[in-house]
Amino acid sequence: MPQQTIAEFQREREELNQIVMQYADLSIKRSFSLDSQAYREGALAQKTKELLGLVASLVLRCDDCIKYHIIRCHEEETTSEELVEALAIGLVVGGSITIPHLRRALRAWDELQGA
Repeated sequence: MPQQTIAEFQREREELNQIVMQYADLSIKRSFSLDSQAYREGALAQKTKELLGLVASLVLRCDDCIKYHIIRCHEEETTSEELVEALAIGLVVGGSITIPHLRRALRAWDELQGA
């Protein structure tokens, strides 16, 4: 399966979210809203929350979620060192089964860094 570029991923995600919202009932709309609200600035900075989301996504092995949080971490000006430390925690918690997801996460990070 060919991997999507960041731009392709973002375009597809936006298109699919539009389709979801065409059909969404109150429960789906509330779930999407809760997700957005959870990542707002609060006692924890948005960058910290995105790193937490990234670690959880790595442990759960959700490549779409990992890519989304990698993008958000980049937007929140996360350093490579901060990202790698967070991913290391996800690897310890999730175990070796997360290694393929770790590889794809860092490939996406490389793309965002212009590597």
